[in-house]
Amino acid sequence: MSTLAWIILFCLLGGILSVIAASSILLVKDQNRTKLVPHLVSFAIGTLLGAAFLAILPHAAATNGNPGLEIHDLSLTVLIGLLAFFLLEKMVLWRHCHSDHCVAHHPSSTENHEHGKKQSKIALILIGDGMHNFVDGFVIAAAFMSDFHLGVVTSIAIAAHEIPQEVGDFAILLDSGLNRKKALLFNALASLTTVIGGIIAYYSFAEFEALKPYVLAIAASSFIYIAVADLIPGLHQRTEIKETLKQFVLIVSGVSLIYLTHSTLHI
Repeated sequence: MSTLAWIILFCLLGGILSVIAASSILLVKDQNRTKLVPHLVSFAIGTLLGAAFLAILPHAAATNGNPGLEIHDLSLTVLIGLLAFFLLEKMVLWRHCHSDHCVAHHPSSTENHEHGKKQSKIALILIGDGMHNFVDGFVIAAAFMSDFHLGVVTSIAIAAHEIPQEVGDFAILLDSGLNRKKALLFNALASLTTVIGGIIAYYSFAEFEALKPYVLAIAASSFIYIAVADLIPGLHQRTEIKETLKQFVLIVSGVSLIYLTHSTLHI
């Protein structure tokens, strides 16, 4: 298969499967789902950090088509990426909510009873999800264009963190008045922007080989930002020793999955 075909395939698999998995999790009883989602978030943190530090950044440093490229340049790119994602999140262009009742989704009780506001909330969630998936497509394409193995590892990390996000999105769409069939359809359509992002990235990056290390560095910064600034703070809401140990074990498990997958594929 061609590189473009692999990009499209993994963009489709990651997006559609995460939506299906999220909708399936919502069939679980509320009490059990409340316990399950934080575990998925912990595991996602591990896959994101593992992919960033064990796969993407090392590969960015190794993909040195430019002899003048230094580690300092990549580090600066990661830093700029982190600051940029902070600004994007502030502008509500990059949003990750992994809870059914976060502030972004439920700013007031009055809003939840106003039909017009509910429609606006549905639109915001779908637009935000579509834009986020579009960026994921860019990341997947950049990874596959650098190395097939890196593309697989990156896709795994993206799929892992998409599932808890989609659970939150799906729950809010249902709460806003959509039935399960429409919520699933709209989420699936939003996930297709991953493919659009991947295709655009493929044709955009094809002519700019020297930019790949920097694109990978930005991709790594997005993973780091999501894990550290977005997901980890939610885990601090549970401070019990037993819960903390579970979180740590799941984070390490996510890192281990990336490490083993990356190592196995390179054998």
